[in-house]
Amino acid sequence: MRKLKLVIELYFVRILDIREKENMNQTQMAALLNTSQANYSRWESGAEFIPLKRLNLLCNKFNASMDYVLGLSKVNQPTKKVELDKKIIGNNLKIFRKSKGLTQLQLAEILNTTQSTISAYEAGKTLILTAFAYQLAEQYNLSLDWLTNRKIDK
Repeated sequence: MRKLKLVIELYFVRILDIREKENMNQTQMAALLNTSQANYSRWESGAEFIPLKRLNLLCNKFNASMDYVLGLSKVNQPTKKVELDKKIIGNNLKIFRKSKGLTQLQLAEILNTTQSTISAYEAGKTLILTAFAYQLAEQYNLSLDWLTNRKIDK
């Protein structure tokens, strides 16, 4: 739990740095991300993880890497601006899971969720929670930019 707290603090600092660099207040940033100032404040303070759709919007607007914003990378690598596609993300999650030799049930146990939730993610019916995506990225050195199809192919 301590490590997760440190991560949330790091991404809080990165979100705050982005906002301050753009000379914006929380109300302006919230409006840009199509949310309330109260929601934005919880994300920036580290009280809650920013939802993946809002994180993607922030990264698109400010040319930031998801891996960088979430503290998974020390370097802000260039990434593509994308609209999140649940089917692509689900397929990438499935590729990742199979590459690790995990069943849906095993992955569900790792994330403390249900096999049906993993199935819904992989089928592209539901967008994976940022907290779950982060947990996988941290535990397995998975790039969220790759998972969300933001990574630029080299």
